Amino acid sequence: MKTIGLLGGMSWESTLTYYTRINTGVRDALGGLHSAKIILYSVEFAAIERLQNLGQWDKAGELLADAAKKIESAGADCLLICTNTMHKVAEEVEAVISIPILHIADATALAVKNRQMTSVGLLGTRFTMEDDFYRGRLEKKFGINVYIPEGEEERAMVHRVIYDELCCGTISGDSRKAFSHVVEGLAQRGAQAVILGCTEISLLIRQQDTPIPLFDTTAIHADAAVQFALSSSS
Repeated sequence: MKTIGLLGGMSWESTLTYYTRINTGVRDALGGLHSAKIILYSVEFAAIERLQNLGQWDKAGELLADAAKKIESAGADCLLICTNTMHKVAEEVEAVISIPILHIADATALAVKNRQMTSVGLLGTRFTMEDDFYRGRLEKKFGINVYIPEGEEERAMVHRVIYDELCCGTISGDSRKAFSHVVEGLAQRGAQAVILGCTEISLLIRQQDTPIPLFDTTAIHADAAVQFALSSSS
């Protein structure tokens, strides 16, 4: 079994889901008392969030690159950056390590393509929704048409709920209704499904909350890690 490297803590609320799902996946595949071999480095998220808001992505990239080198040195065979937003600096991280990064957008795009869908909505932080690093990858590398919430107020609401509520462990019924409304709006504009492009959003809205297909990036990313770890045994 290969060793999975997790670069987490962004936020630790969703990193818990990664840890649980990966271990559950390995147990389900191998049975008995089997569990995943994981090296986890959890960053101090307040420092990362501050750099995000200041637009100092180079410094944020340096922090994650340093953590990634430590994960590789500890013996990991691959790296997962356990957040959608910080894939904005994935290339900077990739440049300083020799192990592969399992990119969350790539894993999600493959899941979309496997469902034979070509048009999706995207929810996430304002960085993920508005910048090109995520949407552009889906569109240019995989040919997937991407919609984001049309109104600036809707995007601001999604961003606020992620940071002020979900990253702090707060789950609000009002916020769930608001997100469901945004999902419906994306579908009305032509999205065949909606990508939950922030690893905390699946804590708030789940498939039972809407008839519109959802792609949970946390689950998809974690499952990709399980597949990698079990692709060859030793």
